[in-house]
Amino acid sequence: MRVLGIDCGTEFTGFGVVETCARTGDLRHIAQGTVRVNKKLTTAQRLAQVFAELTAQMELHQPDIIAIEEVFFSANAKSALKLGQVRGVALLAAALSGRPVAEYAPLSIKSAVVGYGLAQKEQVQFMVMRLLKLDQQPDSPDAADALAIAICHLHTAQTLSMQGAR
Repeated sequence: MRVLGIDCGTEFTGFGVVETCARTGDLRHIAQGTVRVNKKLTTAQRLAQVFAELTAQMELHQPDIIAIEEVFFSANAKSALKLGQVRGVALLAAALSGRPVAEYAPLSIKSAVVGYGLAQKEQVQFMVMRLLKLDQQPDSPDAADALAIAICHLHTAQTLSMQGAR
């Protein structure tokens, strides 16, 4: 199974592609990166940039499923609205690609990767590097989070598959 994880952000949107080896079940890093929006563009143009870059990644890597972080509570309504717009664009890109979408809460992602739902970003980055056997840190914290989202889905799918086999 190949998963494209997406960590939506208003300035930086991370993406990461991870797959499992069918024979061993080992995780394998395929790709990762960050969509850095041009702040000089209008909101509509920035959303179009995110859409275009995520669509290109979907076409390039042909994931079986797209995994996206759910919206978390934000004290700032304006920031939450902007994040929701980016997230909507990511969901639209996934839907138009014809691929299924899985959504995970931040606590679930951290629990699946680190074993602790309130883990710090540095702990998530460290475990992503260990689980994927990376020699260096991902492109950005957003890319690391996107890889963590993909890993979370793979772990969840594996657990559900094992429970179904019983």
